[in-house]
Amino acid sequence: MAKESMKAREVKRAKLVAKYAEKRKALKEAGDYEALQKLPRNSMPIRMHNRCKITGRPKGYMRQFGLSRIQFREMANNGLIPGVKKASW
Repeated sequence: MAKESMKAREVKRAKLVAKYAEKRKALKEAGDYEALQKLPRNSMPIRMHNRCKITGRPKGYMRQFGLSRIQFREMANNGLIPGVKKASW
């Protein structure tokens, strides 16, 4: 389970990315890299981390499902993910 502070930090970063997306795009097209550097660092989309929607775990993330590998396995074993059969874990 991820710390609540880490989850909150990711939410804050997501808001900053959304806020500065248009401005960042316009500056890149104009080629104004000095103004681009003056934007907040956390407004860069590259600084976002993928986290499990249930536990907030950053490692072992499966993008197609939005879950960590551990949570995916538990849900698949319980039959909560349709179309997934246990072959051999």
